[in-house]
Amino acid sequence: MTSNSDNKYKVIIFDWDGTLVDSTARIVDSMQLAATEVGMPKLTDFAIQQIIGLGLPEALKKLWPEIDADQLLKMRALYSANFSTHSDVHVDFFPQAHDFFEELRSLGYVLAVATGKTRKGLDEMLDGMAVRDVFTITRCADETTSKPDPHMLEEILTELKLTSAQALMVGDTSFDLDMAKAIDMDSVGMTHGAHESEILLASGAKALCHDLTELLNWIKSNG
Repeated sequence: MTSNSDNKYKVIIFDWDGTLVDSTARIVDSMQLAATEVGMPKLTDFAIQQIIGLGLPEALKKLWPEIDADQLLKMRALYSANFSTHSDVHVDFFPQAHDFFEELRSLGYVLAVATGKTRKGLDEMLDGMAVRDVFTITRCADETTSKPDPHMLEEILTELKLTSAQALMVGDTSFDLDMAKAIDMDSVGMTHGAHESEILLASGAKALCHDLTELLNWIKSNG
C-alpha cells in the first residue's frame, strides 16, 4: 500500500451508486420494472430512492415488508437483469471522475469502495467502465453485511492495516454515513445522489459536497 505520510486520511472509501456514479434514476427504473413484472404493489420513485445503499434483499424487504420468499427471489433476479441490460436509463460517472481519481492517487491516497451492490454487479461496472485498477480494495453487500452495519468498513481497514481515524467515508445516503459514524470514521455527504442534505447532516457528515470537484478541494484542504 502506498500513502503520503502528510495526509490525515490514508484511504478514501467511496460508496458507488449516487456517489461516484450517476445511477440513482436507473436503480429506480430497474426496481419499478421488476415490481411490475412480479405484481408487487406500486411505490413512488421517491420511496425507492430512499433505500438506495442497502443490500438488495434488505432493500426489497424494507420496500415491501409483506414480500414472500418466492417474490423476493424473483425480484432480485429481475432487478439485477434490468439494471444490467433492460433499463434504458443512461449510467455514467459524475463529471470529472477520472481526473478526480487520478489526482487523489497522485496525492498518495488509497481508494476503496464500500457498496450495497452485489459483487457481480460491481464487477460488471468496474470492468465496463475500465476502472478496476483505480480501487485497491472493494466490498459488496452480498459478501459481508449490508449497510448501515459498519462491518464492510472494518474489513477494509483490517486488510489495509489502518484505523478508522485514518479513513474517510464518502457517500450520498444516511446508510453510508451511519456506518462510518458507528466506528468513529469521518464522512462527507454528496448531495448529487439519493438522500437530501438534511438527512446527510443528521448522519454526521463533516461536510456536504455538491460535485466531485468540490469534494477534491475539501479533501485537499482537510485530509
